[in-house]
Amino acid sequence: MILSVDIRHAFAGFDIEARFDAGPGVTAIFGPSGSGKTTVVNAVAGLLRPQGGRITLRDRVLFDAQAGRSVPVARRRVGYVFQDSRLFPHMSVARNIRFGQRFARGVTPPEDERGIIDMLGLGPLMERRTQTLSGGETQRVALARALLSRPDILLMDEPLAALDARRKEDILPYLEGLRDRFDIPILYVSHALSEVTRLADRIVVMNEGRVMLNGPVREVLSDPAALPFVGVREAGAVLEARVIAHDHDGLTRLGLETGELLLPHIGAAPGTSVRVRIMASDVLISLGRPEGLSSRNVLRAVVRSLHKGVGPGVAVQLALGRDLILARITARAAEELDLRPGREVFAILKATAVPRGDISSVRND
Repeated sequence: MILSVDIRHAFAGFDIEARFDAGPGVTAIFGPSGSGKTTVVNAVAGLLRPQGGRITLRDRVLFDAQAGRSVPVARRRVGYVFQDSRLFPHMSVARNIRFGQRFARGVTPPEDERGIIDMLGLGPLMERRTQTLSGGETQRVALARALLSRPDILLMDEPLAALDARRKEDILPYLEGLRDRFDIPILYVSHALSEVTRLADRIVVMNEGRVMLNGPVREVLSDPAALPFVGVREAGAVLEARVIAHDHDGLTRLGLETGELLLPHIGAAPGTSVRVRIMASDVLISLGRPEGLSSRNVLRAVVRSLHKGVGPGVAVQLALGRDLILARITARAAEELDLRPGREVFAILKATAVPRGDISSVRND
């Protein structure tokens, strides 16, 4: 693993005890406000010195409480993108971006700088002052500044929290490009599951200062044990599929291990791998293959597990070959259908219920 975190710290009335590893790609730290997400990232950056534990980045020890070692912030080789961007208002966009080069090891080649500016679409903004930028533009400048410091890891603390839905949709493709183009591991803090499922490879779920779940996004979010931390309304799973074709009626056919999934047109070429978030509330279960339904997405599945919540609902984990999804149904329905682990059923997925924002590209390793 590239980053290893094992820290302990006590505040007045709140304790942090977090342990996890992060590898290549995007590792999301997810949880409600006040769960300790930013505290963990600040410890990695060196803005907080924990009372106990150890942090290593690649082959370097950044912090070791027992040895009394804590590498200064400027020497940690981390890029940090804050929620409020923290750009210098008296500088132009160009000067803000190039400020990051002060912390880079060696000289940044001009072609690398140009590649970052082009990738983030900042060329037309270079001479403007930061006060004239939109929220999305501001965050893109902050990203460029962090990248030009040539960090060993990029820390992003709720970078889209201050943006409205439209601005988030504007900047998410840039974050996907950053994830796919640069070989820099990213620690991404968010309480928005839609961002996590679109960007992250792994997820660390935190609650009240503790790591509750940790693993690949596809595995963690399809686990009914995640429901108490994710919330019933946000419960769902992530499928990875391949674009097969775009049909004449405006639907796109996606290939899964056990069949095909039809969704409204996706702007991706055939052969492209995509990630689709399927909400548990948009999955129905049938004991036999249904007839006379408007839904075209009917897939064979096997019940893996059932999780009874506090209310009348039950989360059912279904296996579509090696893919896992969740269905949220009533306990009464589960009892009447006699659902149990190992039972073969049919999963019915509502194609039109999947918004475009829940479909994204897959990172190429």
